Amino acid sequence: MILFRYLTREILQTMAAVAGVLLLVIMGSRFIRYFSSAAEGDIPVSILGNLMLYHLPGFLELILPLAFFLGILLAYGQLYLNSEITVLVACGTSPVKLLQVSMVSSVIVVVLVGLCSLWLTPAGALHNELLIEEQRGRLDFSSLTPGRFQDFGDGRTVYIEALDENDALMEEVFISERQRRSDGSPETMVTRAASGYQVTDDAAGTRFLVLGDGERFSIEPGQNQAERLVFDSYAVRLTGTILDPDLAIAEYATTDRLLTSSQPAFQAQLQWRLSLPLMVVVLTVMAMPLSKVNPRQGRFAKLLPAVFLYVAYLSLLLATLDAIGSGSWPVAVGMWPIHGVFLALGLGLLWRDQRRGMSG
Repeated sequence: MILFRYLTREILQTMAAVAGVLLLVIMGSRFIRYFSSAAEGDIPVSILGNLMLYHLPGFLELILPLAFFLGILLAYGQLYLNSEITVLVACGTSPVKLLQVSMVSSVIVVVLVGLCSLWLTPAGALHNELLIEEQRGRLDFSSLTPGRFQDFGDGRTVYIEALDENDALMEEVFISERQRRSDGSPETMVTRAASGYQVTDDAAGTRFLVLGDGERFSIEPGQNQAERLVFDSYAVRLTGTILDPDLAIAEYATTDRLLTSSQPAFQAQLQWRLSLPLMVVVLTVMAMPLSKVNPRQGRFAKLLPAVFLYVAYLSLLLATLDAIGSGSWPVAVGMWPIHGVFLALGLGLLWRDQRRGMSG
């Protein structure tokens, strides 16, 4: 029991440290991307926190297997350097016994990764897509940046030259909208105004941009004429019906829906979600023999080859995900041969160490 607590603590502490560093790097990179979009006016700054929070499960489902894999390598590598493994072998501890201890620790990671991949990640991805689509279909002062042409979806592009001190009045407003007439023919509406401000109809839940001292042109592509309307005051509806993203995309579908679908893309996504927890178990088996290092080599001697194995494992799963979704790889075969190959590799290395002796 003392040995179990000691090894479990070493593995989980190392895993937490590695996961923290990886999470910081990945979230920092994603935050920079979102911040750049916010600076360009594509999304408001106020939703950055929500976007990052709901992306967290998607980061964790990929980080935790790698962090646990490296945690075992580093923790047991340190035991080899300190000759603690030699003492354990002398006391009758075998690689199979250490594997059992590691497997108990892996249960915690399997549960966490399973929660993320099967439930939290698709729910978070759907939430973020809905939030971004909502912002694209909504023109609001919170996301307007003076001096930039900004695309708000549905064929609408807006430009303002300046905002007053209270961000309530716009100056030199330009709006371009692509629409269709009642007969189905396309037209482009171009509106220019000296000023504009926003009002909201609370009862209808609709925003209007009230423009002053301007003109509006109706232009039909391919024609060299346009209709011109001059106005002193003109109200433009800013909030229309917000279109949900295509919920048929497998990435956003719930796991229950994937289980009942026979479409290759949905089956590929289901196997991918199941593969991530399974990968933790396979990596645990592989990590045990790979953690064995010579004291003269250092604990990082086999770290690089181990990382290459992990990258190869994950890359093959991703490639198979695309192949199954496109129909070029049979669903019945799926990703399971990849897990089998790496599991066999881990068991083979473990059997070799068992024959040679763990400390030899």
